[in-house]
Amino acid sequence: MTGANHEPFSSPADMKRAHLQMLALCHMLEGIADDLPSRVDRLQCLAVAADLLPLLRQCHRFEEEVVFPAFARRTGGDEIVARLKLEHLEDESAATDLSEALLAYGHGRPIENPEAFGYMLRAFFESTRRHIAFERDHVLPAVVEACKGNSKEGA
Repeated sequence: MTGANHEPFSSPADMKRAHLQMLALCHMLEGIADDLPSRVDRLQCLAVAADLLPLLRQCHRFEEEVVFPAFARRTGGDEIVARLKLEHLEDESAATDLSEALLAYGHGRPIENPEAFGYMLRAFFESTRRHIAFERDHVLPAVVEACKGNSKEGA
């Protein structure tokens, strides 16, 4: 994943691709957490830190500009969209803190509190995985249906 080219997203298939990329990052974060306190790969920390915020922000922007409006139109799920947008803010804040910690360790600083760092990693990737699972199970199917309906209308 590291140094991945993050092409713009424009369709539900792109959202699926973004989910796979985010899940790959979650897997790497889990590996870092599992390797604490002494077997953590500093280069992997730098690579994950470099990818995390740009990918997360790109996913969130696409979801908020394209996916969520289509979902809300299709389902009337304005309250769900509001909750998901709030989760985006929380995720970006956590990802910023996490990226800073990963960069610091990757550049040679010691991990002062491995338990707290492990908790920070796990809280982020578990929350991200839950968010993606909800979108896959509930949001994407509605958006795919909306896209099918739009293509039938244009035919």
